[in-house]
Parts: sequence; structure tokens; C-alpha cells
Amino acid sequence: MPMARESKKRTIPWRLIFGLMVAGLVSAAMGMAAVRVRRFALDDPQFTLTSDHKDALVVQGIRYASRAKVFRVFTPDFEHSIFSVPLAGRRRELLAIDWIEDASVSRIWPDRLVVRIHERQPIAFVSLPTGVLLIDGHGVLLDPPVQAQFAFPVLSGIRESDSLPGRRERVRTFLRVEDDMGYLMKDISEVDVSDPDSIRIVAQVGSRALELLVGDSDFGRRYQNFLSHYPEIEKHSPEVKLFDLRLEDRITAKQ
Repeated sequence: MPMARESKKRTIPWRLIFGLMVAGLVSAAMGMAAVRVRRFALDDPQFTLTSDHKDALVVQGIRYASRAKVFRVFTPDFEHSIFSVPLAGRRRELLAIDWIEDASVSRIWPDRLVVRIHERQPIAFVSLPTGVLLIDGHGVLLDPPVQAQFAFPVLSGIRESDSLPGRRERVRTFLRVEDDMGYLMKDISEVDVSDPDSIRIVAQVGSRALELLVGDSDFGRRYQNFLSHYPEIEKHSPEVKLFDLRLEDRITAKQ
């Protein structure tokens, strides 16, 4: 009995060893196959992104962004396999181009790339010492595209030195004014958010451009109240161009 036990202890696990050897051979074969597939994908001419193919690089959704800048991102990829294109890296380069808010890059079998662009949406003009720019809902400044027409009010209170979070906060204030004013925004040519507690707007009332202090809330109601009393206001203050609407029970003419 003691000898039988010792013999049992010394039994070699052949099945386990054989299974590990088979697994190793299968892994090696799969690795070699993967190398061959990768080499085929990178070297076979049918997967080459070539400038001879007019639809080799298709860009969708672009309107104001520079098409030349977009194509320049992919210049290193021509005459190479589409499987060598670093999609994530190319997307990051696209996002660095002004006017592009989001982008995706897809490989299309066998030799094409499709780029889908989502552009930024401007909401107002911004007048800076260096010139007039556009600004989007996230506070990003944009160069006005050539030969484009926009009908936006001017957003005042933005400086080039402002941080992006700072500009974003002022844009939120502007959007709050725009939302509260509703259809009345058609009269507004400028919104000054320099002081969020005392917002100023410039409104075209009749044939006159008037500056109105509208406080920090109820912008539409205050402006509508001003319009209701404007015939009488114009009669008594025909030369005044600045009015304070912040008090609930009165409209004050500022000299």
C-alpha cells in the first residue's frame, strides 16, 4: 500500500502538458497569421490611399471650415495603406482647426477615407481691438468666413484676454437674455454683459437706437413694458438715448 501511494504521487500529468503544448502551438499559429494579415493589409496596393482616386478622401459636413486645412491633415497618408492611418490622431488634428467642433474619420473598404465634420454654430458677433469675430455657444472665438452673411447681434463685454471658461460664462448670460426676450430679439443689435447684474441692450425702437439698462432678469417683460410706454416717453424725452428699466414702477431717462 505505501508503494502504491508513492507511485500515484509520481504520476506525470501528461494530459495537462499536452494541452499546454497544443495551446502554445495554436497561439503561435494565430500570431503568425495576424502578422501575415497585417503585412498584407499594409503592403497590398489595393488598400493604398491614392491621389489618383478622386473619391479617395471624402469630406462631409464642411461649410465654413477651411477645406484646405482639412485635406492637409491627411497629406502624410496618401500613397500609404488606409490601415496605417492613425484615426484617433487624425481626429485630434481636425479638432484643432477653427470652426470644427467635432469630427470622425472612417476607413471605407478597400481604399477610401470618409471624414464627417460637425461645425461650430456662431451666435453673435464680438468686436475686439484686432477686429470683429464671431463667437459660438461655448465661448469659442471664430474668424468670419469669407463671403458669408450672418445676422447676429453684437455681444459686448468679451475681451481677447478672457479665459475660455470666462467667455463661456458671459455667453451663458447672453443666451439667457436671448431666451427671455424671445421674438423681441429682432429689435436688439447689441447685448452688453460686462456687468451680469446690470445688463445693457441696444434696441432699435422706431428709427432710433436706444440703450436700455435691463438689470439681471425679466428682460423681455421690462422691454415690452418700455415699448408700451414709448410713445409717451418719446414725447417727453425726445433727445434721450439711455433709459433705466431696472425699477419695477418706473422708467428713468438718463441724461
